[in-house]
Amino acid sequence: MKGIKVFSYVIFVLFIISLSGRCYGEVELDISPMEKTEQDALYSTIQGFVGDRWNGSDLYPDPCGWTPIQGVSCDFFNGLWYVTVLNIGPIHDNSLSCAKKLEFRPHLFELKHLKSLSFFKCFQSQHKHQVTIPNGNWNKLAGSLESLEFRSNTGLVGKVPSSFGVLKNLQSLVLLENGLTGKVPPEIGNLIKLKRLVLSSNYFNGQIPDMFNGLSELLIFDLSRNLLSGTLPLSLGRLTSLLKLDLSHNYLEGNLIKEFAYLKNLTLLDLRNNRFSGGLTLSFQELYSLEEMVLSNNAIGGNMRTLKWENLQNLVILDLSNIGLIGEIPESMSKLKRLRFLGLSDNNLTGNLSPKLSTLPSLNALYVSGNNLTGELNFSKNFYGKMGTRFGAWSNPNLCYQIGVMSESHVPFGVKPCHHEIKLLESNARTYKLLNGYVNKTSHTIASLGFLSCAPNGFCWTFLQEILIMCVVLNFYIGL
Repeated sequence: MKGIKVFSYVIFVLFIISLSGRCYGEVELDISPMEKTEQDALYSTIQGFVGDRWNGSDLYPDPCGWTPIQGVSCDFFNGLWYVTVLNIGPIHDNSLSCAKKLEFRPHLFELKHLKSLSFFKCFQSQHKHQVTIPNGNWNKLAGSLESLEFRSNTGLVGKVPSSFGVLKNLQSLVLLENGLTGKVPPEIGNLIKLKRLVLSSNYFNGQIPDMFNGLSELLIFDLSRNLLSGTLPLSLGRLTSLLKLDLSHNYLEGNLIKEFAYLKNLTLLDLRNNRFSGGLTLSFQELYSLEEMVLSNNAIGGNMRTLKWENLQNLVILDLSNIGLIGEIPESMSKLKRLRFLGLSDNNLTGNLSPKLSTLPSLNALYVSGNNLTGELNFSKNFYGKMGTRFGAWSNPNLCYQIGVMSESHVPFGVKPCHHEIKLLESNARTYKLLNGYVNKTSHTIASLGFLSCAPNGFCWTFLQEILIMCVVLNFYIGL
């Protein structure tokens, strides 16, 4: 009996050892099923950006499994882990911090399944240790890379590599808020799968290259806040899928091209703060999907009545401030039922401000200051209460508001009240002629009675004449 117990105990111990070995073996199998060259390339690449003191093999022996590196994502290919996403910079609280002195190591281009590569606030030294984007080796990522982003890297300088043009599978290229200079490389036009192209807030100069014939899938195009000059390329009209076009804050000039009419899917058009001229192009009224149109601070000129504004039924924001517009504000704008913001300030607009604008159900901001508008503001008390300080009509010398229509707290800033003063020449030419003849006749009678001699300066006569005119006018209106 005792021998049976001993035997059972031995069997149990062997089972436990065997089970432990199996579990340990499974853990070993789960750790780092990554190709050695892939792992070494990953560690060396990260060290180039965060410093050699970072020891990935000790800290992250399994970078895609049990101990993943923040900012690194992987996927399986043929039973092994490969890096597909690499985000460098303080994207998350526990992200790897970039070193002051850093470099692009060639091992980066050995990550043969890399789909997304981004750098955020990594290259920050604006004077020492500035970094340029390497021109070579991008062809090694041509088959895999779909997204490439450099955001808020003030120490990233130099030109955009023309070799970016080999990244045939690239769908997103974002170079935002860096220190990049030079011209926009026309080779970007080779990226036929591109859906997003953002080159904003750099120091790019020269003309926008005529490179858009093959970018039929592009949805977002942003070249704002650069030093670009010259005229718009006609091939912009080939971007038939485009949703957002932002070329604001540059030195672009010339006419607004008629090829805008082909951008039927466009929802945002921002051309503010440039030097465009030549008037509003008729192609704008073909942009039926447009929700935001911002053209302010240009020298465009022209008459607002040129366009059929009623075609743009989806407009939510329309800013035409300071572009040299003349003529009257068309009443057709009162048909833009989705309009929330209307900016027409600092132009040369004339005529009355149509009260129909107050019927726009979504309007919550209207600015018409700095024009030559005339007459009375015939808006309701509810309109002034709704708009508050978001209604601006100052610097229109001949514009006034009706007294008693609104409370003092809603009086439009910089607009004078309407005084219904009696002016003989304003109301009726026939009345003026009648009164003028009567006054002349009466003045001769008074003169014949010797009243003109009462003072050498004619004060008595002037005073009596004013009283006489007032009496005549009052008598005339009482007769009405």
